[in-house]
Amino acid sequence: MASTAPSPTRGQSAQAISNAVVRLMREYTGRGPTQAQTTINDHHVVVILRDTLLKAERRLVDDGEGDAVTTMRRRFQRTMEQDLIATVTEHTGRDVEAFLSDNHIEPDIAVEIFLLKPQSGGSER
Repeated sequence: MASTAPSPTRGQSAQAISNAVVRLMREYTGRGPTQAQTTINDHHVVVILRDTLLKAERRLVDDGEGDAVTTMRRRFQRTMEQDLIATVTEHTGRDVEAFLSDNHIEPDIAVEIFLLKPQSGGSER
């Protein structure tokens, strides 16, 4: 029996991705960002995260170890990559061609960018 439930809107998918990314970061690091905003278009998904650093990472930054914090954050992102990609695929119905991620210490902002594979026919959400 076919489902008659409507497909989620882009806004609903964006909110679901934001929530899932925050949850994944919390599972991997013990604390998630306090703000997340996701933008979806036909070719990419961008997630901007704010207030991402752990208390210990903030202390390291205060002690001049910002480069070490950035390096560790990149390692976390590589470890989380497949789960993050799976989240975007689940909520957009699209395969991810490339994943890019980076962190900025001051202000405390991270960005996750998912380039979507071209779709072969059909409608995009």
